[in-house]
Amino acid sequence: MNLKPWKLTLLAALSVSGSAALAQTTGVQKALELERYNEARATLLSQGQSNETSFQLGRLYQMREMPDSAAYYFNRIAFDKKEPMTMIAAGRAALAQGKNADAQIQFDNAVKTSKGKDLDVYTMIAQAYAESNIKDIAKALEYVKEGEALAAKKGKDDPALMIARGDIYQKSESGGGEAMNSYERATMADPNNVQAFVRKGQLNLRARTYNQAKENFDKAISIDPNYAPAYNSLAETYYFAGRYDDALAQFQKYSSLAEKSSDTMAKNASFLYLTKKYPEAMVEIDKVLAQDASNLTMNRLKAYSLYEMGQNDAAMAAMQTYMQVAKAQDKMITEDNVYYGKMLIKGGKTTEGATMIEAAIKADPKKAADLQNELAQAYLAAKNYPKAISTYRSRMKATDGGELTDKIYLARAYELNEQYMPADSLYGIITKERPEYIPGYQMRARANANMDKDSKKGLAKPYYEEYIKVANASESPDKYKSGLVEANKYLGYYYYQLGDKAASLPYWQQALALKPDDEQAKTAVDAITQPVKKAPAARRK
Repeated sequence: MNLKPWKLTLLAALSVSGSAALAQTTGVQKALELERYNEARATLLSQGQSNETSFQLGRLYQMREMPDSAAYYFNRIAFDKKEPMTMIAAGRAALAQGKNADAQIQFDNAVKTSKGKDLDVYTMIAQAYAESNIKDIAKALEYVKEGEALAAKKGKDDPALMIARGDIYQKSESGGGEAMNSYERATMADPNNVQAFVRKGQLNLRARTYNQAKENFDKAISIDPNYAPAYNSLAETYYFAGRYDDALAQFQKYSSLAEKSSDTMAKNASFLYLTKKYPEAMVEIDKVLAQDASNLTMNRLKAYSLYEMGQNDAAMAAMQTYMQVAKAQDKMITEDNVYYGKMLIKGGKTTEGATMIEAAIKADPKKAADLQNELAQAYLAAKNYPKAISTYRSRMKATDGGELTDKIYLARAYELNEQYMPADSLYGIITKERPEYIPGYQMRARANANMDKDSKKGLAKPYYEEYIKVANASESPDKYKSGLVEANKYLGYYYYQLGDKAASLPYWQQALALKPDDEQAKTAVDAITQPVKKAPAARRK
C-alpha cells in the first residue's frame, strides 16, 4: 500500500495546534500541555495581571502561532534587572518578532543575572527556542549544553530540559537521532513522563516506524489514560499505517477528552478529511467557518473536500477564494497547487492543470514521485487514460518499478483504456509478487473477462476460482462478499452456457446464499431446479 509520505507534511499543514514544552508547574501549565488553550486562557485572565500571568499568556499565543499577541504579553511584563524571568520574557518577545539577535542579548543577561547557576533559567530559554519558529538552532543548543552541564553536577538529567532539547533538534532535518536521544534521557530521568513518551512516538511517526510509535503512545496512555494528545497521535499513526477504522476510533477518544473549541473542531475536520470522510469533514468545516470565516486551514480543506466529493465547480470557487488569502499571507503549500491543478484538469483545462502540477513537482523534488501519482490520478478522474498511463509509467521508471499501488493503478488505467492484455500482465505480476493481496485475483479475473465477453473461452475461470479459494481462506471472508458473489455468478454462468447445469447450480446457490436478494441468481437457480413441463398429450378422437 502506498502511504503517500507527502501527506505527513500535509498533516502538519492542517494541524491547528503547536507543540508545548513541559512546563514547570501544574494547573495552567498542564492545560497548555494538554492543548486546552481556552481553558488555560480563561484561568490566566481570571488571575489578574502579573508577570507570571503575562508570561504564560505569551507562551499560549506562541503555541497557537499568534506571534503578535505573544509579543504583546511578553512585553507587558514589568522589566526587572534582578529577575531573570523578565529578561527571558523580553527575549521571547524578540523571538516572536523574528529579532533573534535581540533575543540572544536578553537570554545572555538572564544567565548572567542568575550567575549561570539556575537550571530553570536554562530550561526556560531552551523552551523559548523550542516553542519558536527559529530555524538556526546553534545558539539554542549552546544554552542547552550549559544547562546539561549544570544538571550533570546533580547527577541526573532534567526531563523538562531534555524535552526542550529534543524539540529544538527536531527543527533540523538531520536532528532526529539527537531528538530521540533527548526524549530517551527524559524518560530515564522520569519513567512516568507522559509527554516524553508522546514525543518519542511522534518522532517514530515522522520516521514512519509505526510499530514503535504505537508502543510509545500506548505507554503514554497506560501512564495517563486521560492524556488527550496521545490519542490524537495514535490516531495519526493508524492513519499512516492505513488502518483507518482504528484511526477513527482513536481520534474519537481524543475528541471525547479534548477541549471543546473551534480548534478541536478544526482538527476533527482535518482528520476526517485525511481518512476520506469528506461529507463528515464538510460538516465540521462549516461549523468552524461559521465562527471564523477567515480560518485559512478550513478554507483550504473546504476546497480540497469539495473536489474529493466530485463537486468540481464549487471546489474551484472555494480554491480561488482560499488562494487569494493564502498568497497574501505567503501560506501556500505544494498541495495547494496540486489540488488546483487537479481541479483544472477535471474541468477540462488539461494542459493548464498539468502544467501547474508539473511545476509543483519541479519545485519540490523530494515529493516528485508522490506528486506524479497525483497527476496520474487527475488524468484518471478526467478520463484521459492515455495520459494517466504515460504518467504512471514515468513514475514507475523513476522509482525502480514502482510500488504495488502504482502497478494496480497502471493496470486499472489500461483496463479503462480497453487495453486488457497489458492489464492482465500487470495483475499477474501483482499476484506473483504479493500472493496475499486478495483483490489482485479479482482484478485479473475481470481483465480476462473483458477479453472474453461471452465467457465461452473461460479466460477468467482460473482466476475467479483462485479468488474464491483465497478469499474464503482469509481471516475476514465477509470483506470480500461482493467479490465472492461476482466470482460465483461468473462461474455459474460459464458452466450454464456450456450446458453443464449440474456444475453451474452450486455456484448460483452460493451467490444467492451470500446475497439473498440477487435477482439474477434467483432466476438462474429457478431455471435449473424447476422441472421441465411436459407438453400435453394429444386428445383422442
